[in-house]
Amino acid sequence: MKSLEIKKDEKGSQAFVKCQNEDVSVYSHCAYCKFCEGVIVNKRKVKAPQKSKMDGIQKGLTPDEELMAAHMMFMTLIRDGTAIVCADENNEGFTSLYSY
Repeated sequence: MKSLEIKKDEKGSQAFVKCQNEDVSVYSHCAYCKFCEGVIVNKRKVKAPQKSKMDGIQKGLTPDEELMAAHMMFMTLIRDGTAIVCADENNEGFTSLYSY
């Protein structure tokens, strides 16, 4: 696991991390990437809520609305977080969480 520092703009409305030597948006990439394991908030790792909900959807146990709520929670974590916990050890870059 590696930790990617979140860089935010002055207003705090945009957040970026360095992924494969380029800045990518945390909101549009990390939130939907299978390698995103969570967010570091106040020196504490918080697991990405969409990961556990996605497992439930694949098993038919979780309604779609819960996945949307999990994504909204992830966005809140990004607002308060300082880094992304990334499991991309082979430097593959963004890979969709929803790929089959």
